[in-house]
Amino acid sequence: MTEIIISSLLIVALAVLLLAVKVIFKKNGQFESMHIHDSKPMRDRGIHCVIEQDREQRQRRMAVEEKSKRNKKLQ
Repeated sequence: MTEIIISSLLIVALAVLLLAVKVIFKKNGQFESMHIHDSKPMRDRGIHCVIEQDREQRQRRMAVEEKSKRNKKLQ
């Protein structure tokens, strides 16, 4: 039973070490950002994060509302 626990802990420790190789051994190493807006291939495809999409939709909606207000004033 203890052999299983020790071997499991060693496997987990090895996995963590391998995942953190870049951070540990590279000077000023850090994990790369996983956000959509930081990914060049996603930007090239025109894919934005939901926050940016929401901001764009709100700006469009406000622009449409302003146009409709102007049209009502002109009538």
